[in-house]
Amino acid sequence: MNISYNWLKDYLNLTLTPEEVSAALTSIGLETGGIEEVQTVKGGLEGLVIGKVLTCREHPNSDHLHITTVDLGNGEPVQIVCGAPNVASGQHVVVATVGTVLYDGDTSFTIKKSKIRGEESFGMICAEDEIGIGESHDGIIVLPETAVPGTLAKDYYNIKSDYVLEVDITPNRVDAASHYGVARDLAAYLVRNGYTPDLRKPLVDGFKIDNLSGDAIKVEVQNTEACPRYCGLTIRNVKISESPEWLQQRLHAIGLRPINNVVDITNYVLHETGQPLHCFDLNKIKGGKVIVKTLPEGTKFVTLDETERTLSDRDLMICNESEGMCIAGVFGGLDSGVTDKTTDIFLESAYFNPTWVRKTARRHGLNTDSSFRYERGADPNNLVYVLKRAALLVKELAGGEITGNIVDIYPQKIENFKVELAYERINSLVGKVIPADIVKSILESLEIEILDERDGCLSLSVPTYRVDVQRDVDVIEDILRIYGYNNVEFTDNVHSNLSYKTSTDTSHQLQNLVAEQLTGCGFNEIMNNSLTRSAYYASLETYPESHCVRLLNPLSNDLNVLRQTLLFGGLESVAYNVNRRRPDLKFYEFGNCYYFNPAASVEKGVLAPYSETQHLGLWVTGNRVSGSWAHPDEKSSVYELKAYVENIFIRLGINFGRLQYTQVSTDLFSAALNIATRDGKQMAVIGIVAKKVLKGFDIDNDVFYAELNWTLLMKEAAHNKVLYTDIPKFQPVKRDLALLVDASVPFVEIEKVAYETERKLLKEVYLFDVYEGKNLEAGKKSYAVTFILQDENKTLNDKQIDSIMSRIINNLQQKLNAKLR
Repeated sequence: MNISYNWLKDYLNLTLTPEEVSAALTSIGLETGGIEEVQTVKGGLEGLVIGKVLTCREHPNSDHLHITTVDLGNGEPVQIVCGAPNVASGQHVVVATVGTVLYDGDTSFTIKKSKIRGEESFGMICAEDEIGIGESHDGIIVLPETAVPGTLAKDYYNIKSDYVLEVDITPNRVDAASHYGVARDLAAYLVRNGYTPDLRKPLVDGFKIDNLSGDAIKVEVQNTEACPRYCGLTIRNVKISESPEWLQQRLHAIGLRPINNVVDITNYVLHETGQPLHCFDLNKIKGGKVIVKTLPEGTKFVTLDETERTLSDRDLMICNESEGMCIAGVFGGLDSGVTDKTTDIFLESAYFNPTWVRKTARRHGLNTDSSFRYERGADPNNLVYVLKRAALLVKELAGGEITGNIVDIYPQKIENFKVELAYERINSLVGKVIPADIVKSILESLEIEILDERDGCLSLSVPTYRVDVQRDVDVIEDILRIYGYNNVEFTDNVHSNLSYKTSTDTSHQLQNLVAEQLTGCGFNEIMNNSLTRSAYYASLETYPESHCVRLLNPLSNDLNVLRQTLLFGGLESVAYNVNRRRPDLKFYEFGNCYYFNPAASVEKGVLAPYSETQHLGLWVTGNRVSGSWAHPDEKSSVYELKAYVENIFIRLGINFGRLQYTQVSTDLFSAALNIATRDGKQMAVIGIVAKKVLKGFDIDNDVFYAELNWTLLMKEAAHNKVLYTDIPKFQPVKRDLALLVDASVPFVEIEKVAYETERKLLKEVYLFDVYEGKNLEAGKKSYAVTFILQDENKTLNDKQIDSIMSRIINNLQQKLNAKLR
């Protein structure tokens, strides 16, 4: 939010520099991101002075140039060559001296000593458009004789610089979303630091009704939940025109474009007080009545930006007797606002339910100055003051006649918040004893009223504009920020236990261990937003859209659900890198995934339908080896990814004997492998991402993806007990078999049969070759498999080895119809 330094001085006796104000605001919780100097005329007319033309003669080498001598007030006239047709001796003019920088839009040029057609020139006599005070270029500026030579042009034109502070308002501090709100907080700081700020609020004592019996607009509020208070005022016979210079300068300083005097007043008062206003053309309020209500679902409404919007039956509208005129608290309608032809107006000052405004603004994707303040909570007890303030400005700048009483519909008054605050509680939370008189002084400067003091406890009344201060800890936070966080000293004592790690605290440690392992394998860690778009889950069976955890108030349709899988965020990262000519990628991400089960029930206060688990995702695409002199280019494969996953299992101490592998085909993968425990808990899935999924991200290359359920892995890793045994003294035995099997039989089935046949002496089974092609029967393939046998207590003899291998071969023949080649 932009805050004008000069504007702040309307409410405070401010002697601090803009930089000191910035530091002060930051110290009390209104962090200032930057300071920018703003000038009403670009360059501030620096280097320009008032001069008097002493002589003027024609240039001997030109038919349109003149040679002048100009008195600049320093006793040394200078020669200036001028091409203006209206230059003459005796004129008082504006002169740009040598070294002055003049601006033309975003470009600039510097006045230098020069020779023009052989005659020296030491400056330039200026026209209006050349210095930015007008648009005329018909000739030079001719000032009245009262303009004194030597006077700086910035003083003559009363050019003042302003400084705009970029204040970052946190969501709970809507009370500071205005110039007076910031001044109020700054005044509390100044009082605490020995200044006398003399905080002053613009007076509205001059407000009066001009025509009490005149025809005023009637108001009916049908939805008091969405609109707890509504105020309005009728003003007739106003004159719409351009705003005066001071008002335009104020709006320009904070980045607003002036429109006309009445609209500018509503914007000015909004940024002065923080209370949004809306101004209606009285002649467009059909039936002479304003009705605050909702309209039927699906009603069409065209807003001020000429966009037709479809309304919800939960969108509060400001209507006349036949149609909607404005989306309450959010955006005006196209046909009800003030134009150059407006003569009568109706000023609205209302308090709308923050939840209603927030949901409407999100529903229509609108974020306006009004909705920003309404959805955080405006001050319901400041409406009449603001209405009077705006009405007085309208009368001052646009004339008009205030007709009829102020309409004020307030069926149930919103009272100040009552808070009980104990001094002991303050000292306990702050960590320092703050004297009672300082506490009371700070509370007074923050406009928090002390109703009673008894037994070391204060009864407080907190004004309604402080919507975030409703508990004693909130008040203490306010006291501390004004007292000064830096004024709470550190002591030499340590009032805490030394930290220690319990034996079960291993998840984070193992996560770092696996992250280091993956990084060592060439992976890069990525971090994606857990919020994602529901469109990714449309028509999916693996992760149905109905099982997404939805946000009640999403920022956009692209961030409206919590992710069920890490896959899509990683594919976004893959697409981003591939589009920037980085096709060879290895990514990993640790992140939470969320799941909603609509069939579950809420039991014992626990939200059983919702679950959250931590996952680890791995993405591999492109070449495994590329551009190496020692190795030809080699594409990555899903088997490479499988090796990375199994190495993670090994690092975590997962017992492979407790796992089983199953081939699957899903809508996310063209081919995939599920890894689960024997009791059915899915630990991981590895696969080739389906082409239709990749197409949605404009990815052409194959992407191999694995997702590990880290939460379950941690539970499984807890079973791992690190034991050690001596290295066996007896050598292992290796036997190779070439097995002819059906093409549909995966190697995992051979591995499974082998381990089931010999559980004690068979230590390892691995595949070293696969052959399909000529010299084999149709629909067959050949596996070359190695079996490692070892007895840790004695040397195996041929009889034992042959017996084991014979049993393995027989079982393979019976269960898989395998044949030896």
